[in-house]
Amino acid sequence: MKQLLSRLRTWFTPRRLLRLGGELVLLLIFLLAVEAYLTRDAARGPAPALAATLSDGRAFDLAQLRGAPALVYFWGTWCPVCRAEQGAIDGLAQDVPLLTVAMQSGTPDEVSTYLAEHGLRWATVADEYGDIARQWGVTGVPAVFVLDGKGEIRFVTRGYTTGWGLRLRLWWAGV
Repeated sequence: MKQLLSRLRTWFTPRRLLRLGGELVLLLIFLLAVEAYLTRDAARGPAPALAATLSDGRAFDLAQLRGAPALVYFWGTWCPVCRAEQGAIDGLAQDVPLLTVAMQSGTPDEVSTYLAEHGLRWATVADEYGDIARQWGVTGVPAVFVLDGKGEIRFVTRGYTTGWGLRLRLWWAGV
């Protein structure tokens, strides 16, 4: 045990820790730049109007999500990253206002079948031809828009995001 502690002390010198900190800052800057590039075409400011029929046949208007922070999640049945993120989104769906948009994933019936097969009870719009995605500036999935209680887009992210990361953004949108 003493040898291990001795080795750790020699390895974790102030100079090495400073260098590691600098490298982590550079990595963070790089990741933020990639995120900005990937979401450069995404809608900002007031969320675009969205009135549609959900895959289960109910009418939906985005105004229904106003009053508390909410998520609009663009995904595809064909997307492996979206499948990996399903658990996080499903967990959020239990306690956060959420609308999902199945981008180019088939007819409303096909999307409903997919949701049922995977045990997902999301309010979902089937965007068969990508029209809603174009209106919101979505160029790839998964894409998440975090709205504040007034319907303003506060955060946009594309790619895999953890449930905790989304919860943090929702909390920040509510502050």
